Amino acid sequence: MKEASKSQNSESVPGKGDKGRWLCVDFSQVQPVRCPCGMARRAFTDTDLFPGTIHVTDISEQARLHYHRKLTETYYILECQPGAQIQLDETFLDVRPGSCVVIGPGVRHRAIGRMKVLIVVLPKFDPNDEHFD
Repeated sequence: MKEASKSQNSESVPGKGDKGRWLCVDFSQVQPVRCPCGMARRAFTDTDLFPGTIHVTDISEQARLHYHRKLTETYYILECQPGAQIQLDETFLDVRPGSCVVIGPGVRHRAIGRMKVLIVVLPKFDPNDEHFD
């Protein structure tokens, strides 16, 4: 028997017989929310089992340069247009599917070009920790 618990933005399912030891999220069932980069589907927002959040983000061509004071983000590029880049402060880094970039607190960043990115956020994502110049 599976027990289900509603998450703020996702459906989490604890392990059968191991309540609270594992979680599974179907990102196709997670409602997207607008973010500075485009549209993000955010999971594990309300569990103590994982110390961060996982986002699948569809990045528009108009991503806004921003930074976080507390959060570290790891971007794993799933899909992108040829010529896609990530701006990290004054550096423009070419990326392609399979590229992975760790972005520490204080680094001003944005994606350039359309892409789909898996983002691991540590600690848990806080919308109040998105800052713009």
